[in-house]
Amino acid sequence: MIISHDSETPAHGQQVFTAGAFIHHNFDGVTKVFLPKRAATKKFMPGIYEFPGGHIEFGEEMVEGLKREVREELEMEITVGDPFYVFDYKNPIKGSHSIEVIYFATFVNSIEEIKIHEGDHDNFGWFSEKEIEKIAEHKSREDKEFPAILKGFAILRGEKLLTK
Repeated sequence: MIISHDSETPAHGQQVFTAGAFIHHNFDGVTKVFLPKRAATKKFMPGIYEFPGGHIEFGEEMVEGLKREVREELEMEITVGDPFYVFDYKNPIKGSHSIEVIYFATFVNSIEEIKIHEGDHDNFGWFSEKEIEKIAEHKSREDKEFPAILKGFAILRGEKLLTK
């Protein structure tokens, strides 16, 4: 039996592992993070900017699963760095509890090659730390990815951070 771990397939009471990529790029001396916007047709968190990535299949290595998800969603290859943030959330659509690990990453392909697939995402953007507030209407401060974005930028600036 194959179990799909997309954001809408029922997984009643299951623990799900997900991985996200803080994909960063330098634009004329300004570091920006890549955030695709979830399709408006999604039942779980429609229209929200998010880290690219997704569910890790049973037995799949986290980094390989993250690379697979980015390849499936964006037709892009990534180089994956260190993990730097972990959080959990409940998905009421699936009935599951997810643990998500965020990794630093960069695109291997040219950023002009990014392809957004209808049904997954509607759009994407590159956001500097100062521009993150522009997506506030789509990503509230209560969103558990928001502190991960801020921490990612802080680490890239060289700040030494203590973990909780």
